[in-house]
Order: sequence, then structure tokens, then C-alpha cells
Amino acid sequence: QVQLVESGGGAVQAGGSLRLSCKTSGLSFSAFGLGWFRQAPGEEREFAASITPNGDTAYYGHFTKGRFAISRDNAKNTVYLQMNSLEPEDTAVYYCAAKASYSGSDYRAYDYWGQGTQVTVSS
Repeated sequence: QVQLVESGGGAVQAGGSLRLSCKTSGLSFSAFGLGWFRQAPGEEREFAASITPNGDTAYYGHFTKGRFAISRDNAKNTVYLQMNSLEPEDTAVYYCAAKASYSGSDYRAYDYWGQGTQVTVSS
């Protein structure tokens, strides 16, 4: 059974940082591309970042503006999202997702999802 479990969300003030983690199990981690998405109330799910199976290439959504960094540890079956210079507009539920041999920005393409972790940024 495939499981993705996010952690690391919380409440921070504008300008602060958070590091999200997504621990996976039940899949061949090194064969999967991984993505982070976010969804605010009433909004469509939005691409934040993704990383290729071997970790050599990362992609970012336009809103990240150099503030976010995705990384993965294949030995720990875990993907991370470092978020710096957070803004109130970053408030959302953040989800990780996985798909074999894919690391694109289309959330509809991903096969497996975590339950999400809430990030709240106050001004």
C-alpha cells in the first residue's frame, strides 16, 4: 500500500521559513518523480515544485520566485520543500504527490497523494 505523509506545516509570520517533509512508503522511491502542490480555499490546486527520480533536475512554479527549494533523500524515501521569505499569499494546504518516471507540473498526472499539511502565514 502506497502512503505519502506530509509534515512540517504550521503558522509563521511573513518573512519566516518552513521546511515541509513527505515520507513515502510502498513504492520504489528512486523510480518516482515527486511534486509539491498547494491549494487555498476556493482555488485550484497549484504547482509549487517537482523533482526528477534521480534528483538531478528540479522545476518550480512561477510564484516561488526563488524562495522555495525542493530536494529528496532516496535513502530515506523522503522529499522536502524548503520555503523561505513566506508571504501571506502562501497560505494554503500543501500536498506532496508521486508518479513513476514523471516530474511535471500537471497535478492531474500524479497517481499518489498525501493528506496535506496546512501552512498559514500571517502579516
